[in-house]
Amino acid sequence: MSTVLPEAVVGTAGGADSPARARPLWRSVWTRPAPATGAALLVLAGVTAIFAPWIEPYRPTQTVGAAFAHPSTTHWLGLDGTGGDVVSLLIQGTRISLIVGAAAMAVAMVVGTTVGMLSGYFGRAVDGLLMRITDFFLVVPYLPLLIIVAAVWGASLWHIILVIGLLQWTWAARIVRAQVKSVRQRTYVRRARSLGAGNLRIISHHIFPQIAPLLVSIAVLHVGYAIFSEAALDFLGLGDPLAVSWGTMIEHAFQRTAVSNGAWWAIVPPGIGIAAVIVSCFLVGQGVEDALDPGLRRAHLSARTFRIRRQTSSATIEKR
Repeated sequence: MSTVLPEAVVGTAGGADSPARARPLWRSVWTRPAPATGAALLVLAGVTAIFAPWIEPYRPTQTVGAAFAHPSTTHWLGLDGTGGDVVSLLIQGTRISLIVGAAAMAVAMVVGTTVGMLSGYFGRAVDGLLMRITDFFLVVPYLPLLIIVAAVWGASLWHIILVIGLLQWTWAARIVRAQVKSVRQRTYVRRARSLGAGNLRIISHHIFPQIAPLLVSIAVLHVGYAIFSEAALDFLGLGDPLAVSWGTMIEHAFQRTAVSNGAWWAIVPPGIGIAAVIVSCFLVGQGVEDALDPGLRRAHLSARTFRIRRQTSSATIEKR
């Protein structure tokens, strides 16, 4: 993810060809099986989250039967420890988890992009100061710090969003800084500066449009990391007890002895949801990165690119 875009991809004029580059970028993502599968799963999750109140069979807090009732034709994924329909909880959990992932991603991207842009563009003292702050957050263990801050701030959904977002910006800052350092040396940026363009105009009109596709890749990956972090906090009992997310579903299932009761349907569906969204974010992010730098495709091992060469016989070698 720290790849610097080649000048052919970045362009030769500040932002004028951004729409033209956006079409081939998304076309290359949708035409490749892995990124297209990830994008389709994310779209499905997004549609489910948007229409959750209308497609839930029951209210998430409604008791519709006995605790840990087995899956049936009425309740496709059974019931949880309180007699709630797992399908309804899963749909509501999709909404809450995606809200947390998207909001935490927005916080992390705003902070990380701002720090990376200022550090990469101005350099020198500004770069040194901002990167030392970034290094401080990088060396601090992420999960213990996340647990401590979440415990101090209290169990609230918006507190969890702020905690995750304010602790995940370092990765974006590092990547943006490296990219801005490269883009600011382009010919069109130097020409704009020689014509009297100010720093704000150069950053907003000539540098930011060029790194925007890379920011998309970083943002998608941040969504997956944020959802995983939220699920970890919920599992440890530090999440919002009033919000139904995939993490709280797993936590409540363990608290109500779903394992000892053999109620796999209370644990496996939310776990699959978390894994599916994280993998989908990785596939989409990897597809965007490969579209920006096609040379990276040769470095990724896959069923299509990794082949075992046929051994050459000694007779063929002697003949050559």
